[in-house]
Amino acid sequence: MSTSLMLHIPELAHPLCVPISVSNLSEHAVQGYESPTPAVSVLIVVTGGGGYAGIRGQLHSLTAGSILACAEVPQLEPDGANRLQGIWIDYISLSPHTPSFSRLTGAVPLHQVSSGTVARAAALHHAWNEPQEGQPFAVQQLFAELLTEIYSGLAAKLNASGGWFGPVLKYIEAHYNEDLTREQMAVLAGVSPEHFSRTFRRMAGQTFSTYLNLLRIRRAQLRLLTGKPSLTALAQEVGYGEGTYLSRKFKQIVGVSPTVYHQRTNKKVAALNYNHTASLRALQITPCLGAYSAWHERLESVPAAQKLHLNTADDTLLYDSVAAAEPDVIISYSLPRENRSLVPLAPVLELPYMQMSWRQQFRRIADVVDRRQQAEEWLLSYSQLCSEANLQLDRSIGAVRGSAIVWEISTRSAYCFAGSYGRGCHVLYGDLGFYPPSLLIDNNIMGSGYLEAPIEQIPGYPADYIFITGLPTDAEGSKRVGQLFLSSAWCQLEAVRNRQVYILDEADMFYGFDPLSSLAQLQVLLQALTS
Repeated sequence: MSTSLMLHIPELAHPLCVPISVSNLSEHAVQGYESPTPAVSVLIVVTGGGGYAGIRGQLHSLTAGSILACAEVPQLEPDGANRLQGIWIDYISLSPHTPSFSRLTGAVPLHQVSSGTVARAAALHHAWNEPQEGQPFAVQQLFAELLTEIYSGLAAKLNASGGWFGPVLKYIEAHYNEDLTREQMAVLAGVSPEHFSRTFRRMAGQTFSTYLNLLRIRRAQLRLLTGKPSLTALAQEVGYGEGTYLSRKFKQIVGVSPTVYHQRTNKKVAALNYNHTASLRALQITPCLGAYSAWHERLESVPAAQKLHLNTADDTLLYDSVAAAEPDVIISYSLPRENRSLVPLAPVLELPYMQMSWRQQFRRIADVVDRRQQAEEWLLSYSQLCSEANLQLDRSIGAVRGSAIVWEISTRSAYCFAGSYGRGCHVLYGDLGFYPPSLLIDNNIMGSGYLEAPIEQIPGYPADYIFITGLPTDAEGSKRVGQLFLSSAWCQLEAVRNRQVYILDEADMFYGFDPLSSLAQLQVLLQALTS
């Protein structure tokens, strides 16, 4: 008879990390890499060469003396022939929610680390590949010492520059619904609780507990804008133990109870970009403060007090403009720095640009202002117009549409777009049955959203139909476009020979990615194709 023991590892207040693979960095840089386990964290120590590590769409530069720690497997890209050299370490953490561990794996590249740190990484690599009899714990010891050195170096770097505030703020925003304490955040910052409190108040303009409560209540407001969760469920969702406490905090910050807030009609909305302002106007709602494009302003006059001017990078001016409007909700794209500064004023509804179609954004905005039925009626009417447009195109150009490309030309460059970037492409590719030319797909434009090319290279991207939505207005740009149109490469394009080039020159209108602009774009494109 045998018994088996199950090892139970409790929640720890400190990180417990175990290496599972130590190998040459150059192998991964050349061959690519697949993680041996989904829960792996990665530590890279660069001893020579150069290149980049891609993490969540962001590239981090790697040079000799760099260390990169991240909680996922990065994609390596060499810098030309400058081949990366160093050590790649896979490890797992048995306490992944520890704040100090989260800071270490925050995809933070450290440059010019000490030679001792690099030497310790090399010793770890040697101990892993050539274990010595009589030293069974050499790997664990060297790995722990390496992590300790890196963590200390990171803490010193952040404390010296006051740079821990940003990472801590991001951690709070990602974990606001957990049981966060000042002491935990001080550990994450690598400073004493007292120093953390003083610095946080100076940097944020309020105490840590005040900021955390404000963040939780703002998230509760957003939930109440688009649904009606029970008070208990909402309290647990945003980090409070029970509904009564949430209700008390909610009333302190918002001025009314969650129930009254949910039932409030005619909420004042501030829209910080052209597309969301247009979505509100399609629902017959005038934002208390909105950004209007030049094309939109030609459609209707807008009182100066209700217009947000976007031609400034002054955060203070933006804050003051929004504060003066006293909105109940702010609608914006995902702009962390800008939106974070507005949290004290109202909840910020963030709508990611390329991840959500204009229809999805329109519906989300309609939910916030309690106009979902009107939105669906508008979208149904738009779909009917698309059906009628397709019948006209079937008669005029045939059921098989062909490829289409949209160019917007500036003084020095030309830009073409994917449907996720708007510019009329979402209408052509999504509503009218055209498709992008294969060269755009090969250049990954569908993933990046747009492609930039010199004006002279436009003929290098042939399509059955060419649309030019914007032309340069200066002498230099106009001259280059004129030379393009006279070039043999342009004249030999099949679209040019077939007279399937459409110069629309309505950049302001085609800029829009919203209901009103999409409707106008549909009408202009249809008229061009059938005239």
